[in-house]
Amino acid sequence: MPGAKKVILLLLTGSVFFICCSPDHKSSLLAGKPSSEAELSGKNNYAYRWAELALKATGNDTERFKPRPTITSRYLGLVFVTIFDAWSRYDDHAIPVYLDNVDRRPSTEQTTRNKEIAISYAAFRALNEYYYSDTLIFRKFMSELGLDPDNHSLDPATPEGIGNLAAKAVILARRNDGSNQYGDEQGSDGTPFNDYTKYKPVNDPDKNIEINRWQPKYFADGQGGKVCPSCLTPFWLKVKPVALKSADQFRSPPPPTVGSEQMATEVKDVVEMQANLTNEQKALVEFMRDGPSSVQQAGHWLRFAQNVSVRDNHTLDQDVKLYFLTEVTAMDCFIACWDTKMTYDNARPYALVHYYFKDKMIKGWGGPDKGIIAMKGQDWRPYSPETFICPPFPAYVSGHSTVSGGCSEVLKLFTGDDHFGEEVKRMPGILTGEHIQSDSITLKFPTFTETAELAGISRVLGGYHIQVDNIEGLKLGRKVGHEVWGWYLEHVK
Repeated sequence: MPGAKKVILLLLTGSVFFICCSPDHKSSLLAGKPSSEAELSGKNNYAYRWAELALKATGNDTERFKPRPTITSRYLGLVFVTIFDAWSRYDDHAIPVYLDNVDRRPSTEQTTRNKEIAISYAAFRALNEYYYSDTLIFRKFMSELGLDPDNHSLDPATPEGIGNLAAKAVILARRNDGSNQYGDEQGSDGTPFNDYTKYKPVNDPDKNIEINRWQPKYFADGQGGKVCPSCLTPFWLKVKPVALKSADQFRSPPPPTVGSEQMATEVKDVVEMQANLTNEQKALVEFMRDGPSSVQQAGHWLRFAQNVSVRDNHTLDQDVKLYFLTEVTAMDCFIACWDTKMTYDNARPYALVHYYFKDKMIKGWGGPDKGIIAMKGQDWRPYSPETFICPPFPAYVSGHSTVSGGCSEVLKLFTGDDHFGEEVKRMPGILTGEHIQSDSITLKFPTFTETAELAGISRVLGGYHIQVDNIEGLKLGRKVGHEVWGWYLEHVK
């Protein structure tokens, strides 16, 4: 019957998912070009496998350099732009982002194998550029694929050459994009990603002069001492977006200030939420925070996109486009988010609760092995490990909310359905150092929209944000997502 929906039952990694789709749901815009070749799909296609390696490199980056979600969002974004640009030369309609003067290959050459080779060289060169510490891992993977990592051909008539040319084009195009990757922006001290804008917070960790503004905080250094991280990439609003017209295209409205009824209510709500945290909420906070070897928010949503790939048994073509769309969205969301953050330079609950509840008895998390206890307001802290108590940059708007709002929208638009159906099991307290007597918790993410909202509220539950940071972050992200979607459609035709 025309327009009737098919219900497909999939058994994936021990979980059952129901996927509803119309017979004409996958248009040629989303699906890969039909091929007579035996195509690898799901976890076996080359785009998925390179995404796995990119996530491994992102986790390693976190271990080496501590969490730097802005930087890794750019890395992932540009890796998947490079893959898309190489792949585009073997597609009938796709238009590359940065690869110029390389002809589309004839239909007789648009084979799965040529696509696999082209995107592999593109990914290999881009990963070497952005995650250079893991070069040996990337070389080993190329050899496992039967490809020569030392083939530097720039022949535009071969898949190896097209892959290498795509990487070269992206790297050159983004050489001076404001990220200061090479430490050579005017005003820089020569250190990669050094703050060439010379941002200086109004407050210092020992004295809060202006309560509405961001205050740096001390962390435990893991060796019995303490350290105060500086603001992470305060210049990120100057990074050139990929799809957005400008960083401030959708800048959020001003946040509430101390003295307003809204601010008083929202700070009180954060305290009450933490005082009543359930084990399920603790598990959610930790899952969305992501813990050691974190892949950060851009990587987290790349994992969600991979879940969709496995669920829907994606081909290489579908995954190239999905990861490209998702990671450009995440990259541009971070740029837009930092424009709002650094414009308002707003305080976090860590300082706001101390101000509003100083010398008042409240309930809050007392730290590892203490659980929720009575304390004075100035002793309150987020539900977080000692070595990373609070993100070191202004609060408004939430980065988790912005990226989740954007990526959830484009995943919904790409699949044509809000259904997600993912589940994960977590043991609450493990990542925070709290030994909770509990069975593992099953966290359910029925739709993309609900997944984004759970990511956003987790940051309020954890004590990193007040609710307005979350709500306006989701709004900002969704605006970015729709803008990137329109731009994406122009590139896939």
